[in-house]
Amino acid sequence: MTETTGYQFSHLAPAEAGLGRIFGRPKVIAAGCVIIIAGLGWFYLALLIAAPAGSWLAVMQAFCRSLPEGAWSVSAAAVTASMWGAMTLAMMLPSAAPMILTYAEIAETAARKGERIVSPLVIAAGYASVWLVFSLVATAMQIVLTRAAMTGITSASGILDGAVFIGAGVYQFSALKHACLTRCQNPFSFFFTSWATMPGGVFRLGVKQGLYCLGCCWAMMLVMFAVGVMNVAWMAGLAAVMTIEKLQSGRHFTHGVGVALIAIGTGIAASAFVAH
Repeated sequence: MTETTGYQFSHLAPAEAGLGRIFGRPKVIAAGCVIIIAGLGWFYLALLIAAPAGSWLAVMQAFCRSLPEGAWSVSAAAVTASMWGAMTLAMMLPSAAPMILTYAEIAETAARKGERIVSPLVIAAGYASVWLVFSLVATAMQIVLTRAAMTGITSASGILDGAVFIGAGVYQFSALKHACLTRCQNPFSFFFTSWATMPGGVFRLGVKQGLYCLGCCWAMMLVMFAVGVMNVAWMAGLAAVMTIEKLQSGRHFTHGVGVALIAIGTGIAASAFVAH
């Protein structure tokens, strides 16, 4: 019996044939990858937020917040890195769904022709690796800022928070932002000219797409420094904005977001300046 994917599974046991049918449909794997990994990220963040008093999660979070003058231990840094890692995956993988599904669609067409393909899990891993490195850099930045006594609810912190918003808003109008966003919005042409049939090559495709995404979204991700790393409302809002951006074709939405960020940042900085 020949399956609709172009593969033959009649010689396999029923369980193996079922597995073959699943892996013969890359779009199923791609969708499952995005949903499961992003879901795990949100689930982990929910555990951190809802950690009961006395649990190791709550103790470590309280420990991170109470370190004097930015004194950090390895365990405190590890918890902070895990927060940033979970947050970036939860926020960025949904916005990568169009790219991963585009790859899966091309791969599925190739599979029907009997050509060799690589699982979308590989390209997703390449993409995720870029953002996991970003989470480590963000962790280091948080440690540096804490040691420099630049965090906390003070007027100086309010001005800094406002500057972060304004900077993210201004970046929405930059040429680099739009060059990277265009690549994210149109992944088909990238895959068409850079197609790979070996796992290493597909992983590199994911890394390249991750770098384009980083160039597009890094400034908005830094807004989390201003609103709080565990602010779920802002996480969900920014994740939605970055996903919508990649589904658009023009610049109106991106520029509108830039204006909103600049307005919010100006308000925050002005309030902090008046309070000071």
